[in-house]
Amino acid sequence: MKQKKSVGTVLLILILGALIGSTFGEVIGLLLPDGVVKDFFLKSIAPGFSPATLDLIVFSITLGFTIKLNIISILGIALAAYILRWY
Repeated sequence: MKQKKSVGTVLLILILGALIGSTFGEVIGLLLPDGVVKDFFLKSIAPGFSPATLDLIVFSITLGFTIKLNIISILGIALAAYILRWY
């Protein structure tokens, strides 16, 4: 019988897949000469929320979230999801 995975574990594995994939994509992009292939690996999108500040005079809170995704990080997420399926 397979053990059910918690949501936290699944999110952690997928985020690690994105981080490893993104790092790998940046390294590949740095090693390649200038051109279309390098632009392909370094092209990324950054969805998220811009920082918002709540100033309560005594203290202030700033919240924001952005994630930078490139093609290799998306492949890293897909690979992490595939591996997670078997564990």
